[in-house]
Amino acid sequence: MPNRGDRGGAQTRARIASVATELFLERGFDDVTINEVAAAAGVSKVTVFAHFDRKEDLLFDRFPDALDTMRTVIRERADHLDPVEAMRQAALALATERHVLSGLGEGVEPFMRTLMASPALIARLRLFASEMEEALRAELDADARFSGDSALTAALLVAAYRTVAVETVRRRLAGGDIDEISAAHLRRLTLAFDALAGGLCGGASPGVG
Repeated sequence: MPNRGDRGGAQTRARIASVATELFLERGFDDVTINEVAAAAGVSKVTVFAHFDRKEDLLFDRFPDALDTMRTVIRERADHLDPVEAMRQAALALATERHVLSGLGEGVEPFMRTLMASPALIARLRLFASEMEEALRAELDADARFSGDSALTAALLVAAYRTVAVETVRRRLAGGDIDEISAAHLRRLTLAFDALAGGLCGGASPGVG
């Protein structure tokens, strides 16, 4: 947790993450130490760990944003939308605007290469998928409008999105045309959510009719 005495806590966290990311992209994640990050950011090692639980989270500093986005989508969805359709609309919106969380953001290839070169980062990404699944399940359990199987719904939603994202990353690293990759990403998202809607919602198209 951030140091309560640090009134610029958010700014400090952002600066540390920015400096760390620059070092990781330049030299590789495994070849940069926390001490080096702290020195470059002008803070102590203790301060780094006051803001980040793990070294890996210095690169994945957008994880909390992704969790918050998911929670907002579930909590603030319109009454006529079930969670699958709400998540579909959110995922398609991120892809359409090529938001960094979609994997379609401009200039993300160096980040992706750094990630794929580090077993520690790959393991952290898998752990995050598990954390996202658990957070989504908790949201569905607390949602009075949802009467389905929260564990199954959460697991399938996270797995479907992860599968689409992994293929998008693979194609970007292979040097594919970004417009073609974006179109394929949108198509695969649509196919994935159609399959989920049909299986979890009895074959009906949620939010229609």
